[in-house]
Amino acid sequence: MHALGDPARLRIVAALAAEGERQCGSFDLGVGKATRSHHFKVLREAGVTHTRLEGTARHLSLRREELETRFPGLLEAVLAAAPA
Repeated sequence: MHALGDPARLRIVAALAAEGERQCGSFDLGVGKATRSHHFKVLREAGVTHTRLEGTARHLSLRREELETRFPGLLEAVLAAAPA
């Protein structure tokens, strides 16, 4: 829950849920690069996202199936309650 409690991380998760896999650099969160990297790390370490390397690019995706298996309905409930 901590990983999904931050507004910036929630925007990342909502974007991934809506659009699918994205490059890490494509997120405009209004924060510096180091802070953005921190948010990606928190989501990855919490098991919410998966990072795939392709050359020098990092692609981020939701671990939707794993989350649904472990916490049924949590992701959809959090996304439904999130501000638009």
